[in-house]
Amino acid sequence: MRKNPVFIILGTLISFNLLAWMAVWELRGSGLEVTFFDVGQGDAAFIETPERMQILIDGGPTSVILEKLGKEMPFWDRTIDWIILTHPEKDHLSGLIEVLKSYNVKNILWTGIVRDTAEYREWQKLIKEEGAGIVIAKAGMCALSDSAQSCALSESAHVDILYPFESLEGKELKDSNDTSIIAKLVFGKISFLFTGDATQSVEKELVRGPTPHNLDSDVLKVGHHGSKTSTSKEFVKAVSPEVAVISAGKNNSYGHPHREVLDNLAGINILRTDLDGDIKIISDGVNYTVN
Repeated sequence: MRKNPVFIILGTLISFNLLAWMAVWELRGSGLEVTFFDVGQGDAAFIETPERMQILIDGGPTSVILEKLGKEMPFWDRTIDWIILTHPEKDHLSGLIEVLKSYNVKNILWTGIVRDTAEYREWQKLIKEEGAGIVIAKAGMCALSDSAQSCALSESAHVDILYPFESLEGKELKDSNDTSIIAKLVFGKISFLFTGDATQSVEKELVRGPTPHNLDSDVLKVGHHGSKTSTSKEFVKAVSPEVAVISAGKNNSYGHPHREVLDNLAGINILRTDLDGDIKIISDGVNYTVN
């Protein structure tokens, strides 16, 4: 049977188009990219290392995370290396449920605490079905690494877990905000501090606790969407960030970010997803730019 030349031409054009897209994606840059997604009243941040390791920290409150990931990942890439759930509250967890349904997730880092919510039960069901590697977070551990002897994500990037100070696996709590994983991403000389929804009581433990020297960071993901229960003056001073990112929904009913928090961040470059949309920070390990 003779092949229709129209289909041959179309097939060739599609192949070339796909190859061109792949080439463009590979040439996007050799630095670290951290994108704080505008997911409404919630948190979601996407990290991609120069070696194309992909990490998603929280997923926001809805399926909008899938649209956001679709803009950052090529359409043929359906695998995420790591998901980090800072704590299982709806505004951080619900989007991750949608991600688990749509992507192959290799590894999951979370605290393992127990919550009595529909979202939590669905999360438990899906992570068992996913068959991903499960890591329970605690301070001092080497996270997101294949080697127990190294915290390296890549040749020049690593993640330090600063909180919780001990394993919380199996503990049942009504409010999980103060169980939030607090992690510091270091890429060369540039660092990012992710704080989940931890309140000032946890911040105080970190400032006065066993690892205060680890807090200093260039970029701070502001705790609890800018609630006045987080981001104390003492904590801001210890972190000493140049950039503070607040993830909050437009005209949210909580009044986030609170004026007191904005005052505590005076003199720091404040970026807000409710005003700025998605916020991307790109670094070569020495400098960084905000897009």
